[in-house]
Amino acid sequence: MSPYNRSYTPPSMNDVSRSSSSSKTQHPSNHQHHSQKEQRSLNKHSSSPSSIKKSSSPYHQKHWSGSCGNSSDSDDSTSSSWSSSFSHSASSSPSLFYGFYSEGGAELGSPGGYRRSILTLFTISVLLYSYSFSCGFVFDDITAVKDNRDLRPHVPLVNLLRNDFWGTPMLKEQSHKSYRPLTVFTFRLNYALDGLRPSGYHLVNILLHGLVTVLFYHLLLVFLRSRVRNYGMVSFLAALLFALHPVHVEAVTGVVGRAELLASLFYLGSLLAYSKASSPKKSGPSTNWTYLLGSLFLTSLATLSKEQGITATGVAITYELVVNQNLRLQTFTNIGGKKTFRNKSFKEGLRRIGALTSGSITLLLIRMSIMGGNLPVFTRLDNPAAGSDSPTRQLTFNYLSSFNFWLLLSGSDLCCDWTMSTVPLVNSLLDPRNTMTLGFFALLGKLLHKAFMSSDRSTRTLILLSLSLLVCPFLPASNLFFPVGFVVAERVLYLPSMGFCLLVAYGLSEITIHKPQLRSLLISSLLLLSSLHIIKTSLRTLDWKDEYSLFTSGLKVARNGNAKLYNNVGHALEAHKKHEEALLYFRAAVSIQPDDIGAHINVGRSLNLLHRYQDAEEAYLKAKSLLPRSRPGEVYHARVAPNHLKVFLNLATLIAKNGSRLEEADSLYRQAISMRADYTEAYINRGDILIKLNRTKEAQEVYEAALSYENDNPDIYYNLGVVFLEQGETHRALSYLNKALEYDPNHFQALLNSAILIQESGSSDQRQTAMDRLQRLVQRGDSNERVYFNLGMLSMDNQDLISAEKWFRKSIEIKSDFRSALFNLALLLSESGRPLEGAPFLHQLIRHYPDHIKGLLLLGDLYVNHHGDLRAAEKCYRRILSLEPNNVQGLHNLCVVMVEAGDLSQAHSCLLEAYKLAPSEDYIRKHLTIVEERLKHKR
Repeated sequence: MSPYNRSYTPPSMNDVSRSSSSSKTQHPSNHQHHSQKEQRSLNKHSSSPSSIKKSSSPYHQKHWSGSCGNSSDSDDSTSSSWSSSFSHSASSSPSLFYGFYSEGGAELGSPGGYRRSILTLFTISVLLYSYSFSCGFVFDDITAVKDNRDLRPHVPLVNLLRNDFWGTPMLKEQSHKSYRPLTVFTFRLNYALDGLRPSGYHLVNILLHGLVTVLFYHLLLVFLRSRVRNYGMVSFLAALLFALHPVHVEAVTGVVGRAELLASLFYLGSLLAYSKASSPKKSGPSTNWTYLLGSLFLTSLATLSKEQGITATGVAITYELVVNQNLRLQTFTNIGGKKTFRNKSFKEGLRRIGALTSGSITLLLIRMSIMGGNLPVFTRLDNPAAGSDSPTRQLTFNYLSSFNFWLLLSGSDLCCDWTMSTVPLVNSLLDPRNTMTLGFFALLGKLLHKAFMSSDRSTRTLILLSLSLLVCPFLPASNLFFPVGFVVAERVLYLPSMGFCLLVAYGLSEITIHKPQLRSLLISSLLLLSSLHIIKTSLRTLDWKDEYSLFTSGLKVARNGNAKLYNNVGHALEAHKKHEEALLYFRAAVSIQPDDIGAHINVGRSLNLLHRYQDAEEAYLKAKSLLPRSRPGEVYHARVAPNHLKVFLNLATLIAKNGSRLEEADSLYRQAISMRADYTEAYINRGDILIKLNRTKEAQEVYEAALSYENDNPDIYYNLGVVFLEQGETHRALSYLNKALEYDPNHFQALLNSAILIQESGSSDQRQTAMDRLQRLVQRGDSNERVYFNLGMLSMDNQDLISAEKWFRKSIEIKSDFRSALFNLALLLSESGRPLEGAPFLHQLIRHYPDHIKGLLLLGDLYVNHHGDLRAAEKCYRRILSLEPNNVQGLHNLCVVMVEAGDLSQAHSCLLEAYKLAPSEDYIRKHLTIVEERLKHKR
């Protein structure tokens, strides 16, 4: 059977349906022994070939050449060469954007139209999210960015390959197991350029969204060109809908959505590379292995950005079968036949599919090994269906698929957190929501049936590519292979929405072809849809301004089923010190979900901050009672979520406020450690309790045990430094503080206390190091009154009195009752010949600390030497002696006041008493001799 060309004749105005018959034409290059061309009319009312050329259609006749080895629409799916041509009349296939494109689409070879489309899409994508610049870090951004040590420049880059997305080592049980080192690397670049200013992170996300949109448009042009009617219009419309869709706000405005954006960029790049790898050659079917390896490499980058990136190979395989092999239902019946395996194109396609499959399996195995063979631990409330029995689990998971599709369809009622009972479980076959599930899967079945049964290659290509883009990226979040830690997450719909938008664009295009009279209505509907999307996206972006607005917007959608949202509103209020209001939301969370351990912990923490300690303890004990219990004599095997173990830490910290209950607090920490041996926070807190119990050796052992689980934790090294300081080993203490700074050069306590240790040691060699460390705190804006005070003390040691005065004054500005700063500033001014300037600081000191002996001595001296107020001076010295009867300096100065007052007899008695207390002090003996001489002369 000879290969053939299909021609399409414009139907009459009364018949706008496309005919289905074919004409065959010999391919001269492959079958030269046949010289005669055979043509068949596609339509029984077809006009002659010459009439086709004279058609008034603005869409000139165009030949649509498939990729190398494409099968035709004929029954002979294994023939060696195919080509097809379509022609459309103006009346039968008007474009929604006629005039904006040439021949129904922006040609890759038409630079003007292509560039206009790219510029339009990119501009719309970026401008739509411009308000994101004013948004801060919210929700998961706090953990993934603000609190993630892996972003800091002092942390080795290799840690990005060892830790999960949130900075926790992958091998630790509490790890989320989300491995996205490439995304974290981009965060690290952001941090290097702009620190923790949110605007820089949002800018990158917005630009990435623009790039993804234009790359999606370009990919569609490449995939659909020469294979689909109105491919330019379909491509542009799909990309436009993608750019505007409100469901993308979480992925674009939420900084952690960077994972979706990066993965999508590499995902699309992988598919483009695969299209190049399998593009036709003049010599016949072949594979460009450079591009194929490039496709696998880009898939790896997508997977290192977000786990769903691995599904790019699924879409590539679909492309291979649908586009390159022109898959039809009949193809399945032919597979295995001799014709199929003699087909060079088919065999080359199988080789490519084999390479893709091998690459995917390799990636999957590597990913599993990085996880250490363990799945992450999620609480029952994160994904209630995962812990439910049959048939609830299956019914709910199936319903969630349809629910996600509904979010794509409506773009309304969006929520940042769908966990807990926001979407109630489907417990029965009689639940009316099952009709939605059935409708969704019926729609998928109908689309698949239409694709496989249709002889129209354009329909088949569009539907199957759309479904592959919709379904494949969604599979990792579908709970079909493993449970995930959420019920619904809008950001995971970023990639699948591409398939949805392509389906919608294709549907609109088909209507314009088959129902041209509806063109005006469709344009109006499209404009209305775009306007609604713009409004919804803009309003939704406003919700992401801060945590309070984000979580309160969620409560409008999930008011009665999501205790987590109430908890998060409470956290947002806590951040603004609104503890009473926060407590109301935490208690609302408890009333909605009484078995939510986290909600009870939050109630306890708020009560603690409100100094209602007894109520706080009761709340913590309630939370503790909800934890799974081990049976007496059995080892504890239950896996407890890390956040739930905080109940032990919070309760122990509260109990430890009572010094008589330190042993009880220690018992709680030991219990937490027994439940999770690598729970380093419990080790750190327990060590603090042991130090208070004066069991410093035991505290040292606890911290050293913690290092065996987390040897790069600067807090542990710092605490070991404190232990050795308590033991009087200042040199070892300083070495551990320095070790803490190796892992975190900005560790506040280590910088401050190491500088204090150096200053107190009197070591002139290390004095500059101490100065540099304190100056670093000042430059970072982390300084407090202690930082300024110790800078003042170091400046005094360096004889830099001007700087010392500046630092002491800054310290007092922050803490007006800072006793050491007040006294040392007054002393500095006094010794600098400016004692009267120091007087206000002395009065301020004595007002706050009336028993400050050194301050009273200095103030007495000021009264005697500069004010001549002997009575006031006497009052100061007598106050000192009432506090310390044997204070020699106070007694001596009182004696001097008596001398100045002319009371030599009383002064003599006073000096004799002072001499008895300090017989070795020459100045007392000297003054006593002078007074005795005066008494002799007086007699």
